[in-house]
Amino acid sequence: MDSQAVEIIGRNRLVEQLLLGGIEVASPLRDHGVDLIAYLDTGLDLKEFAACPIQMKAATGRSFSISAKYGKFPNLIHAFVWNVSSPEAEIYAMTQAEAVAVATELGYTETASWLAGDYYTNTKVSGKLLDLLQPYRMTAYLWREKVESAMRAVRTTL
Repeated sequence: MDSQAVEIIGRNRLVEQLLLGGIEVASPLRDHGVDLIAYLDTGLDLKEFAACPIQMKAATGRSFSISAKYGKFPNLIHAFVWNVSSPEAEIYAMTQAEAVAVATELGYTETASWLAGDYYTNTKVSGKLLDLLQPYRMTAYLWREKVESAMRAVRTTL
């Protein structure tokens, strides 16, 4: 499967999960590091419009990557969509700070690629990485809290 097909399938799986979770989704017209925008505009407890950007990484297997360039988006959510062509596809979602914390825990931020270019990628996901990612494994019904918590985080930094 070519990389464009992987991205399209991954995006569709992610959008499906977001919509099932009651999250609206928009696609930016241009790509500046944001693949989707997840937003909340209705709900009994919603007091204001809430949105956050999503950077999606889709893979036919398992792959984890992190880049410092996404630090410019304080409420960005990284969505890792793994095994996109399988009925057992997995989606993990974390903020930039959470992703960097996982990378730091595993020593990825001490690698030459991170130190030279602030980027790290791993296509051989270890058991330890998988364990660290489990709190970020998503289901449709966990997305609302993820989007709301990303918005709360950005409010405290403004």
